[in-house]
Amino acid sequence: MPAYISGAGVVLPNEPVDNSRIEDVLGRIGGARSRTKAMVLRNNGIKTRHYAINPATGEATHTNAQLTVEAVHELCRRTGFQLADLETLSCGTTMPDQLLPSHAVMVHADLGAPPCEAVSTAGVCMSGLTAFKYAYLSVLSGASRNAVATASETASAGLRARYFASDHRPADADEDASVARLESSPVVALEADFLRWMLSDGAAAVLVTGEPRGASVSLRVDWIETISMAHLADPCMYLGASKGKDGSFTGWRQKETPREALEDGHFFIKQDARQLGDLIMKLLAESITVLKERRDVSGEDYDWFLPHYSSAYFRQPVMDTFRECGLGVPEEKWFTNLEYKGNTGSASVFIMLEELLNGGRFEPGQKVLCWVPESGRFSYGFMQLTVV
Repeated sequence: MPAYISGAGVVLPNEPVDNSRIEDVLGRIGGARSRTKAMVLRNNGIKTRHYAINPATGEATHTNAQLTVEAVHELCRRTGFQLADLETLSCGTTMPDQLLPSHAVMVHADLGAPPCEAVSTAGVCMSGLTAFKYAYLSVLSGASRNAVATASETASAGLRARYFASDHRPADADEDASVARLESSPVVALEADFLRWMLSDGAAAVLVTGEPRGASVSLRVDWIETISMAHLADPCMYLGASKGKDGSFTGWRQKETPREALEDGHFFIKQDARQLGDLIMKLLAESITVLKERRDVSGEDYDWFLPHYSSAYFRQPVMDTFRECGLGVPEEKWFTNLEYKGNTGSASVFIMLEELLNGGRFEPGQKVLCWVPESGRFSYGFMQLTVV
């Protein structure tokens, strides 16, 4: 039996925050304005984003689980789906509220839904797609009659200035050195300030069923391919670990004490900018080669291309790489809402889909290609949908 996306709901917390107000919400490290923020924002192309933070107090307004629950309720409101009928709940996120219990059971508890299967997937941006793939395969196989897949991020909780006390700031905290490197290469912005000015909050929930939803437009899931290139690269984006200059990787539990892990900066989310640029595009090209071995695909097949990229800086390199690999989709068919909804990580591709689906932009017969990269240790996801 086939499986369909028969509805979607999205929640972006609080009012949009424009570039001039980011530090008013997240706070200023050491009380001073960042000297690198303007360069990062100029390159990433984001103009507004959302934070689950009260700008007046700096306190969180939502946990990750609470934001996810709101997205599920929005899905139910839009579709009429009853939580009493829920059979599978599959939840992906980069940073859950706790290490244990799992994110999915926390969401299930807050939903107050009857007994159901609850599954969590881990990772960075791919965690939302892998959660969706579990939901899709569950319905496709007949194991579940329906499934709700969610993807959510509340990165702002760990980006507030109070997390960056002077004695616990990242090693690359020298503003003068950072500015000099930023002026020579925008990619270097990913080392430190980039993540503060890039990541934002949001949650999406999609309903997967074995039949399309009546007269409304639905999306048939044709296939999903997730491809890890981890055997070809060291970890690049990480949290709860440290990385030596020689590439050695140490998890927080390998430290002698929790305090040592804290003082060594294990609990800052980090990105190794040395691996970005040429490497990320080289591995993208290899992943497209793998995809084309598995699927007969051509860029000419698609009416929509939904790429998730973290910064507008990468748009042209991504376009060039897809074209050179024989999967180039004309730019007029690209859709992204990065500029006004921000980089919501694992939820980004579903926030794009929801805008088009609930905005009446899709037409029956159209084909959609979605692409989700992850720099955790370089994984790439591809999904083909058909509008019905």
